[in-house]
Amino acid sequence: MSVPADSPPKTFVADEIATHNTRKDIWIVINGRVYDVTRFLEEHPGGEEVILEYAGRDATEAFEDIGHSDDARDMLKDFFIGNLKAPTAATQAGGDADADHAHLRTKQNSSSWGLLVPVAVAVAFVAYKLYA
Repeated sequence: MSVPADSPPKTFVADEIATHNTRKDIWIVINGRVYDVTRFLEEHPGGEEVILEYAGRDATEAFEDIGHSDDARDMLKDFFIGNLKAPTAATQAGGDADADHAHLRTKQNSSSWGLLVPVAVAVAFVAYKLYA
């Protein structure tokens, strides 16, 4: 479902993107651009789990942190379907310029904390066994 070159890209809101979070329908956001990566799931060299973790969410930080190659960045254009809606003027006047994106951000942050606790417990257990 990539966007034809001669048509303007669609604009999506965070709530709409969040509904595309299953193995058969995966959208992610990278740098404010929306990608339908459903057909790439099984081909992803880093494994499908990485993509599934960010299904329906903003994957910018994870995508940038891993240091993807120029080829990987070039591949994104094949999956591009539109842009994430920019914050509205009313939102900006209310003091929270990112409120339109809060749904994506909140889910990403909760996922990070959910992983941190088990990792910390595992490290503590290994340290205890090594030094006890």
